[in-house]
Amino acid sequence: MNYWHWIYERVRRQLWWRAVAYGIAGMLTAVLALVAERIFPWEIPFNLTPDAVDSLLNIIASSMLAVTTFSLGVMTAAFSAATTNVTPRATRLLMEDDLTNNVLSTFIGAFLFSIVGIIVLKTGFYGERGRAVLFLITIVVIALVVIQLLRWINHLISLGRVGTTIDRVEAATSAALTERQEQPYLGANPWFDLPTLPVGATPVHARTIGYIQFIDIQAIAHLCEEAGCEAYLPLNPGTFVFEDTVLAWLHAPDGLASGLMGRVVGHFIIATNRSFDQDPRFGLAVMAEIGSRALSPATNDPGTAIDVIGRLTRLLAHWAEGRADIPVRYPQLHLHPLSDADLFEDAFMLMARDGARLIEVQLRLQKSLAALQRLGRSYFRQAAAVQAALALERSLQAMDCETDRQRLQTLVAAGD
Repeated sequence: MNYWHWIYERVRRQLWWRAVAYGIAGMLTAVLALVAERIFPWEIPFNLTPDAVDSLLNIIASSMLAVTTFSLGVMTAAFSAATTNVTPRATRLLMEDDLTNNVLSTFIGAFLFSIVGIIVLKTGFYGERGRAVLFLITIVVIALVVIQLLRWINHLISLGRVGTTIDRVEAATSAALTERQEQPYLGANPWFDLPTLPVGATPVHARTIGYIQFIDIQAIAHLCEEAGCEAYLPLNPGTFVFEDTVLAWLHAPDGLASGLMGRVVGHFIIATNRSFDQDPRFGLAVMAEIGSRALSPATNDPGTAIDVIGRLTRLLAHWAEGRADIPVRYPQLHLHPLSDADLFEDAFMLMARDGARLIEVQLRLQKSLAALQRLGRSYFRQAAAVQAALALERSLQAMDCETDRQRLQTLVAAGD
């Protein structure tokens, strides 16, 4: 994914451009009927009065304004519910929901269409054929609004619910993991040994504080190719950096070109918050937050935590398959890969800590980690074993019931 594709994906999920596009389409559609006299030179078999069209347009204008206002209130309530019952990090996915944005944009477009139609109709610019075309378009708009209303009603049943929000987070995390699996090192060479650097490599510092949201690997590779140098990237998207954090190490046998370091820094997008794009660890962390919140005394919902553990197991099992046959697209770049240990920590550490006293949570957690220890590469299995040992240690210290402790130890010993 290059920079412009990343920008396109971020804009595509926003509501404002769809509302603007649908609104402009609605206004142009109403104006289009003005040229009907010349484009459609046919006779009208019935008498269509201005009042007939005007009444329909007034109904659309008044109802769409009310429905849009009501829908915005429902969206706000859903975001608040997700923030309270799930996690604030999941509300962005609700705000970027395609169906919600399409429905609201349709309502706004229909409202603007009716307003422009009423204005032009009152001025008397519509002729007999123009009114007929406007009437037919109005019928089509009503049909579209009814279809969207039915979809919206069905969507409102689940909007903001815990289960639906978890589904969205899992889907976003799965997409990020799949994309990263297809390009494990973002097209660069894998750089496993961080202390190993060419002699004379020059550090490039972040110059600002925040999370790395995106690395434009393609642009950095192009700069390195022009300058005849190599870049070593120790950090992945999602890392929190400070002003003196090293984003990259540049090495050129003949010295670095003037201004190259500043241009390289410009291709690291650093922002206040993390993003699901290019950052699969963020999705796992959000899933873990959902499970951890379900285990809080105020919520007391271990069933949701058990559900989240199952989903995380499914995601990491897919990641365990790995990809070793990916060709290197940018030989000038070297990227430190994602750590399996970090992925397991993001996924399971919170629930292992907060659910240490609950035998039902610990049984599912140990079963899941035992299953993951049978998959993937050696360091993947080792990361799963480390998390299983940490979870067992926490639970044995936190559990009050000796029977629960023995049952958990028996399960771990059996390797089930």
